[in-house]
Amino acid sequence: MVNQKCYELGSAPSVIRELFAYGLKKAAEVGPENVYDYSLGNPSIPAPPKVNESIHKLVDTEDPIKLHGYSMAAGFDEVREAVAANLRKRFGMDIRKENLFFTCGAAPAITAVCSALRVSHQSEMIAIAPYFPEYKVFVEGAGAKFKVVPPDRENFQVDIDELEKCISDQTQAVIVNSPNNPSGVVYTEETILAIGKVLHKKAEEYGHPIYIIADEPYRELVYGGVRVPFIPTLYDNTIVCYSYSKSLSLPGERIGYVLVPDGCADSKEVFAAVAGAARKNGHVCPPTLIQRVIEHCADEMPDLEAYNKNRELIYNSLKDMGYECAKPDGAFYLFVKAPNGDANAFSEKAKLEYNLLVVPGDGFGCSGYFRLAYCVDHEMIKRSLPAFQKMIDSYK
Repeated sequence: MVNQKCYELGSAPSVIRELFAYGLKKAAEVGPENVYDYSLGNPSIPAPPKVNESIHKLVDTEDPIKLHGYSMAAGFDEVREAVAANLRKRFGMDIRKENLFFTCGAAPAITAVCSALRVSHQSEMIAIAPYFPEYKVFVEGAGAKFKVVPPDRENFQVDIDELEKCISDQTQAVIVNSPNNPSGVVYTEETILAIGKVLHKKAEEYGHPIYIIADEPYRELVYGGVRVPFIPTLYDNTIVCYSYSKSLSLPGERIGYVLVPDGCADSKEVFAAVAGAARKNGHVCPPTLIQRVIEHCADEMPDLEAYNKNRELIYNSLKDMGYECAKPDGAFYLFVKAPNGDANAFSEKAKLEYNLLVVPGDGFGCSGYFRLAYCVDHEMIKRSLPAFQKMIDSYK
C-alpha cells in the first residue's frame, strides 16, 4: 500500500519533461541540429564569472571540513546578512538576516510557505492563470485546496474581478509570479496595487490576513528598462520565495530563500512555521558551498544580452508570420496563441512533422496557447523559423 495522493502526483505525466525526453531521443536519431527544442526553461547563459571564481577560491582556501559540512537550518548568518544588505540597498526596505530562511531552491521555499499557511483541511491557496504547473502540486501536497483565477487573455495581467470571486473565508494566500512563467509578462505596479486592495478588503471582511506568496525566480530577468515591482513595498502581507536558478544560472545548485518581512502580519509566527514546515519536509541546512558562493555574489546580476537577442528574434519573427502573442518583458518565455485554437493538436503536429517541440498551455491553466522557452542557442531559433512558418501556413 502507498499514499494515494503521492502516487497520483508521482505517476502523473509532465508534458514538459516528456517533450524534453522526446527531443533527446530524436536528436540521437536525426542529429541535434534537426531538433528544435523549446520545452525546458533551463538557463542557457553561463553564471557570472564571479560565481566560478568564488567556487575556486573557496575550494582552494577554505577548511574542507567546514566547507562541506552542515550549515545552520536557516542558512549561515553571514550569507543571510549579505542577501539582506543587497535587498535593503535595492528596495529600500528594512530587511534583516532574521527575515531570511534559506532553502534548496524555490520549490522547497513555496512548499514550506504553503504548509506554514495551511491552517485547516479547508484552507485554500489561489494561483493566477497562466501559472507554473507545479503550484498545484505544492499546494495540494501541503494539504490545502488549489483554486485558479481564469487568465486575462488580452494582456496577461490579472483579472481583478475574477480574483475577487475566487476568494473565500478559507483563502490563506494568493501566489503571484512576476515576471510570469509561462507568459513572460511583468505585472505592473497598478496590477499589484489592485491585487493588494482586493486582498485587504477580503481580509477585513473575513477577519484574518490573506498573504501574497511572491514567487520571484525571474525578478532580475527583464528587458528594455521594465521595472519589476517589489511586492512587499506595495502590500505588507507578502512572503517572498526566491531562487538563484535563473538570475545566476544555477538551477542545479538548488539554492534560494524565503523572505518574511517584519511588516507581514504575524511575521515571527509565520517565520517559525516556515522553519517548522521545512523541517517536516526535510529541507533544512541548504548546501554549504553554494551558500558561501551566494555570500560573495549577492550583488551579481545576469548578463541578459543573449536572452534579449533571442527574445527579439523569436517574438518579431512569429508576429510577422501571423502568430498572436503578448510581448514578454521578462523571464525567457513566449506564450503564443495556437492558430487553430487547439494547442495540444498544434504541439503534436509540430513534434511529429517538424521536430519542433512546444509546450501546450493546458497545464499552465490556459488552453489554446503554447509556451516557448527561448533560453536556447540563437542559431537554433534561426533554424526553427521555417518550421514555424510551415506550421501556421498549414492552418490558413
